[in-house]
Amino acid sequence: MITARSTELFAKAKTLMPGGVNSPVRAFGSVGREPLFIAGSHGDRITDADGNEYTDYVCSWGPDILGHAHPAIIEAVKRACDSGLTYGACHEGEVILAEKIKAHFPSMEMLRLVNSGTEAVMSAVRAARGYTRRDRIVKFAGCYHGHSDGLLVKGGSGLITGSIPDSAGVPAALTENTLLARYNDPDSVQALFERCPDSIAAVIVEPCAANMGVVPPKDGFLKALRDITEKYGAILIFDEVITGFRLSAGGAQELYGIKPDMTVLGKIVGGGMPLAAYGGKREIMENVAPLGAVYQAGTLSGNPIATAAGIAQITETERIPDLYGELDRKTAVLEAAARSAGLNVNRCGSLMTVFFTDTPVTDYETAMTADRNGYARFFAYLLDNGIYAAPSQFEAMFVSYAHSDGDIAKTAEIIAHYRKEN
Repeated sequence: MITARSTELFAKAKTLMPGGVNSPVRAFGSVGREPLFIAGSHGDRITDADGNEYTDYVCSWGPDILGHAHPAIIEAVKRACDSGLTYGACHEGEVILAEKIKAHFPSMEMLRLVNSGTEAVMSAVRAARGYTRRDRIVKFAGCYHGHSDGLLVKGGSGLITGSIPDSAGVPAALTENTLLARYNDPDSVQALFERCPDSIAAVIVEPCAANMGVVPPKDGFLKALRDITEKYGAILIFDEVITGFRLSAGGAQELYGIKPDMTVLGKIVGGGMPLAAYGGKREIMENVAPLGAVYQAGTLSGNPIATAAGIAQITETERIPDLYGELDRKTAVLEAAARSAGLNVNRCGSLMTVFFTDTPVTDYETAMTADRNGYARFFAYLLDNGIYAAPSQFEAMFVSYAHSDGDIAKTAEIIAHYRKEN
């Protein structure tokens, strides 16, 4: 595999950007490789700057549920570009997309479009605090909710990969109101509320964790969170940046039958363009400016290009009768291959992680037993055999509708061969 052009680009990038990247996990540092620079994509394939082609299981970290460069989405973006890139003003696309989101997520009685998952989470937390007039937030060790200051406490994703429990540059005063609980352990949440019964504004959770690797909720966990927050008058926030429109048309809340007070969506609602959303009960969202005193704004929020992509993607998913059944079926083939090879696998729908540990992974502590060097060898083997997977033990593999049965079968065979050779 020739990587000369990627190597050249990375050398130049390192003189211009921290670590040569615009997001830490892209640096491939935890897997002992240099990053590939991608030149194009189509369907379930990506092509790097040297012309190497890979079957892609990153899918831009989730939003490409229909595959790369879906014709309907590309055409919608091109049409929107003809009318200008951004207005900084209201337009019909915002209304259409908001209607589509609300139709699939009825718990979002009112919502606001923003530009990223980080921004959406930050805004949802602020709205919850403004509504309850309380300051404290409960989050779970290993769950990642973007890089806003108050939530960079025991985050997952790249923070785990780099062994950084917190971030430099975040004053202690900004995290002192963030309380940590243990994922899949409702007793740890109950204990925090017993200690601080009148000061916790919200509990925020990935309803199926995917930033310490995929860790599904245990039976009764989400229901317990719903019961505890209702008892103490706190807001339950589902961070569905990854799970929204991926585990089902109505996200994890539809799949598990739990209705949160607020929901955060990202990635997928923009069809691959920068776009996210937060929303929830009308009585909470009516506290957001200009209706209320909770301020949040953004010049590019709900811009016409991103909304056009989002509308097109959701419309296309609505046209595929058994979309989620097919995604589940294809991912189950990969899961079966990994399990048959003796690997430790967690899966939820089209999200999957192979953990290099003999310990069942159910939370942050058990995820930390994983052998990162073992995963690095696995990643390298896949990459050398034309499979592009997450460059971190603590991320998910994403399967798209565009993955053919032939490519799924080939990937399953490569996984099986890896175990035989290692």
